[in-house]
Amino acid sequence: MTPRVENEYPIELTAPDISAYKDGNIGIDYFTTMDSGVEGPHVMVTAVVHGNEICGAIALDTFFKSGLQPRIGKLTLGFCNVDAFLQFDPADPTITRFVDEDFNRIWDEATLDGPRQSAELTRARIIRPIIAEADYLLDIHSMQTKVDALVLSGPLAKGRVLAKGTGVPKLVVSDHGHAAGRRMRDYGDFINPESHKNSLLVEAGQHWEKNSETVSIETMFRYLAHLGTLSAGDIAPYVRPDTPPQDFVEVVGPVTIQTDNFRFAEEFVGLEVIEKAGTVIGFDDKEPVVTPHDNCVLIMPTRRFAKGATAVRLGKFIDA
Repeated sequence: MTPRVENEYPIELTAPDISAYKDGNIGIDYFTTMDSGVEGPHVMVTAVVHGNEICGAIALDTFFKSGLQPRIGKLTLGFCNVDAFLQFDPADPTITRFVDEDFNRIWDEATLDGPRQSAELTRARIIRPIIAEADYLLDIHSMQTKVDALVLSGPLAKGRVLAKGTGVPKLVVSDHGHAAGRRMRDYGDFINPESHKNSLLVEAGQHWEKNSETVSIETMFRYLAHLGTLSAGDIAPYVRPDTPPQDFVEVVGPVTIQTDNFRFAEEFVGLEVIEKAGTVIGFDDKEPVVTPHDNCVLIMPTRRFAKGATAVRLGKFIDA
């Protein structure tokens, strides 16, 4: 079976005009901080870490247009990889993921402090101080294939607790990220078990499906209400009255591509549960890739096969 590629999916979303948010108010283009004047945490919501993932931009645009203000603490809304986002073209929607490199693989100190240069590193170095200042981060993303939304809570128990408090999406994935580089949600104290700082990354669905907009908006508002930034009344117009119980999956390890000849054994879109340990799910050149345990969950299999990249993450169901 020929795998379905991203540009075969219909474009059901329209990228919002974010020009009104360019100047911001903290000296960083496209970043705006709202201060309640009341003691409380500094909460941040970010979008377009990848330029072709437009649902997060729609969520932030929705918040700005709502007229809401934080009840306590500070709220920062930020559009990250704007250079890539502004090049988004529905006629060729896959090419604007980034300008030079993946913005979400460069968030380790050695890379940020190192000599290497790229459009993404330039932008990351500019926004780094405000990311470091935040107590809580929600980073909004979307996925290559049409699959149920999920939230990546990171490797620590505190991330799972934050995801459970937010209540959506239904699937929570506890993971360590990618061998190819550190994500923004894993920067600094977000993954320090001794720090109160915490973060989530929501994968709201397929990049351009209408439901990814709905998931992004609801997740953002529920997250802000959970942290006290907004009230239940503030978010009522943007959320469902009830949510189903969440399922928790822990990633036992990524499958990192070792050669230039990786392929899956069949078409996987994600969240398939492979019943038996030892089942072949792919080949890295001639080396079979097998499931390490029974009831193995395939998390976000990629269609961008590149040596050193993550092909898929393998997970097991756990208690919350």
